[in-house]
Order: sequence, then structure tokens, then C-alpha cells
Amino acid sequence: MEYVIIDSSQNGLSAVAGRALRVPEPGVVEAEFAGADGSLVQRRWVEAAVAVRFEQLQPVAAFPVVPGRRWGPGWWWSATTAGHVMHGSQAMCTQLMLLDRDPQVVGLSARPVRLIWRDPGSGRVLTWVPQVFARYSDGGALLADCPASEEPAGDRAARAAAVLESACAAVGFTYRRLVPPERVFGANVRWLAGYRHPRYRGAGGLEQAVLEAFAAPRPLMAGAAAAGEVLSALPVLYHALWSGRLSADLSRPLGEHTVVWTGEAAAGAEREQQES
Repeated sequence: MEYVIIDSSQNGLSAVAGRALRVPEPGVVEAEFAGADGSLVQRRWVEAAVAVRFEQLQPVAAFPVVPGRRWGPGWWWSATTAGHVMHGSQAMCTQLMLLDRDPQVVGLSARPVRLIWRDPGSGRVLTWVPQVFARYSDGGALLADCPASEEPAGDRAARAAAVLESACAAVGFTYRRLVPPERVFGANVRWLAGYRHPRYRGAGGLEQAVLEAFAAPRPLMAGAAAAGEVLSALPVLYHALWSGRLSADLSRPLGEHTVVWTGEAAAGAEREQQES
């Protein structure tokens, strides 16, 4: 049995010559991942997705080092996991940063699984290693790739995306190509990420004073001054904005006049903005 997915050019996927994409039944897709001893294990995807904690695995494939490229592999320290997650590009690092801020995300890993299938058209064995795995608090999960631009995916990536979308949907997961965030929003979150470590939450014993200072919406710097000594209050304030205990409009440049308020965490809404 085969599935046929009509490419609608959504989520950054390109139409492949306007044709339907034939993808294998999810039950015949295989998953390859690193076992506890470091050796590679291969199981049917529909079984592995239920049994394996991909968020705890090491990369199944190393990130390549490309000569002449300004950005190479590195590590993102995750506030979600209190550990490091490897990344292979600036675009991937940015998406790890955004997922790390999402309160629904409880686990993150890089390239933990390789999906393997036989192409229904050519009969060739094909593989794809998605860049990011995120586990959500409701048990769901995301497999994602992190393109550097919003340009449509190439032929191979689009075909792989159709297979991964089908395979993920069969087990209650989601596959997406995560396009880069809007420039100002991304810059603001990157700034706040510098204060993501939990040591900033209660620095100087000012956490409660900072939150109370924004019980009613007020400008950022005015609230910091009201909470105590400004230089001591600002790191606590930025950590609260990172974690969602304080909110602000991050689509505009963050500055002293930015209006800040308390309330529901805004990161969930930001994830919806990413998905749209």
C-alpha cells in the first residue's frame, strides 16, 4: 500500500514539478538511531517512535564541517534540559533557541534518528536525518529541519518532507521545516537568551519585586528602577521575559520604553507564529 500526498507548498515545501508525491506506508519506514552502547540500532519507525526517547539520544550522524563556511558545528546550552544540544548551523541554533523558550517543550536533541525507506517510484533505498527533535509536555513530538531561508525546499528535501510528514502523522508526531523568525523578533529573543540560565531568576533576591513592578503594564526601564537597583534588576527582568513570566511585544525592538506586563506565558503564542 502507498500513500499519495499532493504537495500544496505549505510549511516551506516546494511543489515538485506540480506532481503528486508518492510516499511509502509509514509501517514500512525504518528508524536508525544510536543505542545505549553507541552502536546503531534499526527498528520499524512506528515501533521506535513509541518506545524510544529520542530527546535523550546522541546524534546518529555527525554535523559536517564545510571549509570556507563562516558557521560550523557548535553547542546550545538548553534551559529546558540543563544540558548542551549540538547544532550544525546558525539557522539550527536559532530554532533550538526558540524551542528552548517554548514552555510546552520538555526535551530537545539534535539529529537523533535517521529515517529509511524505499522510494515507491524508483525502488531505491533513501534516507533522511531531520536536524531537530523536540518532545512536548503532552507526549507529542516534533521532527524538524532548519533551512537558512524561506526559499522553497529543493526536490530531494521536499520529497523527504512528504515522507516524514506521513510517518510522523502516523504516530502522533509533527514534521516541519522551521523557517527563520522575523529579524527583530529573532534579535530580541537572542538577547533574552543570554539570560536564560536559572541563576538569573532570583539574582539579588529581586524576583518578586520585579514581577510586582509590572503588575500593571509599564515601560521596561521604569519597572526595573521601581524594583530596585537597575543594574541588579535588569538580569532578573530579562530572565522573566525569556521564561514568559513577563511579556512584551517582541516584534518591536526591545528597549527602555518597551511596555512590559505580567500574565500568561507568551511563548506558546510565539510557537503558533512560527507555525503559521
